[in-house]
Amino acid sequence: MIQWSEQQQMIQKMVRDFVEKEVVPQLDDIEYNGVPPYDILRKLIKTFGMDVMAQQNFEKQLAREKAIAAGETVEEKKKDGPSAMAGEEAAMRMIPIIEICRHAQGLVTAMGVSMGLAGGAIMSKGTIEQKERWALPLLTLEKVGAWAISEPNAGSDAFGQMKTLARRDGNGGYIINGSKTWITNGPFADTIILICKLDEEGVAPEQRKIVSFILDSGMEGLEQSKPFKKMGIGSSPTGELFLSDVKVGADRLLGGSEDSYGRSGAKGTFMQERAGVAAMALGMVERAMELSVQYANDRSQFGRPIGQNQLIQLKLAKMEVARTNLQNMVFRYIEMTAEGKQMTLAEASAMKLYAAQTAMEVATEAVQIHGGYGYMRESRVEQLMRDAKILQIYAGTDEMQIIAIARDLLSRV
Repeated sequence: MIQWSEQQQMIQKMVRDFVEKEVVPQLDDIEYNGVPPYDILRKLIKTFGMDVMAQQNFEKQLAREKAIAAGETVEEKKKDGPSAMAGEEAAMRMIPIIEICRHAQGLVTAMGVSMGLAGGAIMSKGTIEQKERWALPLLTLEKVGAWAISEPNAGSDAFGQMKTLARRDGNGGYIINGSKTWITNGPFADTIILICKLDEEGVAPEQRKIVSFILDSGMEGLEQSKPFKKMGIGSSPTGELFLSDVKVGADRLLGGSEDSYGRSGAKGTFMQERAGVAAMALGMVERAMELSVQYANDRSQFGRPIGQNQLIQLKLAKMEVARTNLQNMVFRYIEMTAEGKQMTLAEASAMKLYAAQTAMEVATEAVQIHGGYGYMRESRVEQLMRDAKILQIYAGTDEMQIIAIARDLLSRV
């Protein structure tokens, strides 16, 4: 794959037009003035029929699982091997991410966590009853979802430093105490996937089971904070969760057992996040380069456009190298999906590491090209620079990606 197909280019233009019409005029409100982004996202989902597709896929998967549970003979799903449809679906996921991130990366983060992480966790690990009860409203963004793992002292060492505990109540249920922070959609979430440790007597804290629960806003003892004020991605509300003797039944235990969604399930979610970062970075780099090229042509100093200066040309050339590399990474991901192949941990982490660092470098150079104007909010490149920084932090910091890459490579010997 060396370029988008005609059909993909048509979708790309449609999404870009939607963003220009519906997102850009409201950018200051959702980025800086505290207006929640969900109405815009719901309009996007309905405009492109994403809600209809989500419902169709939901009904198809549920019907299959019910048939299997009833003991009916069901044709085995093809897990591997080439699939043009799988590749096309991957492309259709990437294109909106790229286009939205040209202006508001936070929208992708808010939508991805709600539909992809929260809804996806229930669809992949939940019981049939849990899927029927909670999944579809998350997959269509009728309801807002959050995926809560981080804590004040548990960032990169999410499991080792986790303090939030679920204690068996002796009647088949659990009582949860603790707190979570830096939770995307936390302030407005209707449904929360809460990852915590099981309070097991006689078991060392670092060896305790990781368990997950499905919580609803308004539950007694659950408090959701107001949105944080952040450096960037203001269009993605972030907050804290406080849990004080929150009582839950076994029906809220994700997957129906204490072993259904533990460390491996949460780690699989991180892998899913990393694959999308290259697309996010590509959108940001494309926009930063467009604004920089335009400014380099329009801005004159010492009697000529600054774009005629070799130092500015060098910056622009490096931006194009970065854009090409990121696009090739996205194309490779689409091709691998079409072939039924998965990236190794090293590959996924390397893609995330390069994409995050590249987005930050390009955005920083865009501000430099714009000079004093680039430091002003009006230029929009300052927003790209602030937004880019989070790519080096969430879904695993740069430092953790390096460790993951090295460990994966060394384990193959």
